[in-house]
Amino acid sequence: MRGAPLCGAASRKAGSVSTRFGFVSTYPPTLCGLATFTAALSGELTTTDNTCGVIRAVDVPQLSRRRDTEVVGELVAGDAGSGRQVAAVLNLGDIAVVQHEYGIYGGWDGDEILPLLAALTVPSIVVLHTVLGAPTTHQREVLEAVAALSSAVVTMTVAARTRLATGYAIDMDRVTVIPHGAPAALRRTTSSAGSGRPTVLTWGLLGPGKGIEWGVEAMALLRDLDPAPRYLVAGATHPKVLQQQGESYRTGLTLRAHELGLDDIVTMDDCYRDSAALAELVGSADVVLLPYDSIEQVTSGVLIEAVAALKPVVATRFPHAVELLSGGAGLLVPQRDPVAIADAVRTLLTAPDLTDRMTAAAIAATPAVLWATVAEQYVELANQLIRGRVSA
Repeated sequence: MRGAPLCGAASRKAGSVSTRFGFVSTYPPTLCGLATFTAALSGELTTTDNTCGVIRAVDVPQLSRRRDTEVVGELVAGDAGSGRQVAAVLNLGDIAVVQHEYGIYGGWDGDEILPLLAALTVPSIVVLHTVLGAPTTHQREVLEAVAALSSAVVTMTVAARTRLATGYAIDMDRVTVIPHGAPAALRRTTSSAGSGRPTVLTWGLLGPGKGIEWGVEAMALLRDLDPAPRYLVAGATHPKVLQQQGESYRTGLTLRAHELGLDDIVTMDDCYRDSAALAELVGSADVVLLPYDSIEQVTSGVLIEAVAALKPVVATRFPHAVELLSGGAGLLVPQRDPVAIADAVRTLLTAPDLTDRMTAAAIAATPAVLWATVAEQYVELANQLIRGRVSA
């Protein structure tokens, strides 16, 4: 177990003191939203004179096969001593930041994270990526226990915070809203949108519940446009979906597009892109479509990135979309409604004045969600907790 990145002396820069952050999360090369989130946030914190080390959540040990300098330990599912071991590493730093999502830690509803939290002697921030509106009894108990063992809880939307307040027994004085971040590179990409055939883009890890089938159905209703839009679905299949179901979802989408005569309109691209390639891809889109089935989703990194890229958005009425797009940066449609999706996409492709207003709304919303701003809020919260620990 390596601990040097967390236990070294704090560096100094122009009179400021570096904060030593320890993260607990999935992490690249794992393909998932939490891994991407942690890599982006820890990377931003490192560039601002803080020190970061990552405890990677894994199903089987990987350190012997992969030597990432930022990975200082692993939380191995099913290993009873793993939580105590990595807690000892985290306790060498100043603050622990734990990403929480059902399914990434071992145990029943991920309850193996609880011994680790209980063993921490440094302050801890738990970041909630999911807050279920209708959890099982045990899911509610786990989340309440996670919150009780942490020093502070972060939700990424007001909707998530409200759901906590109304559905869970949690001390809301310790809950802070800090938005999901977006790369500044998304704002700097030169867009080729608007030239030639328009592109409707959906991206992210693929799997049932993403609602891509409704987007495909909607494209069949837009063939009368001249030129007809191209629908690009970009992203690898989610690793857990791939493990359990193979490529059946992707195959079904391709088959349905063929049945509808959309072979020249729908493109399934299974490439997982790094941040630079993603920025270029998003920059080429005319409309971003998020046709998600879920009414539970209180956080969407893809939605944040689409708005940060100043792209007109069509999204179903999941909570994060309702909250973020209320300022005018996109159009909301019902779940599982291809007619409504087609109408909204048609509107955006044929009403440049409306898309200009959406761009203006996105410009107003974006500064608060760029990673540099988000990282500053985590530093401020961490320092508050550290000062409180010292003065206690």
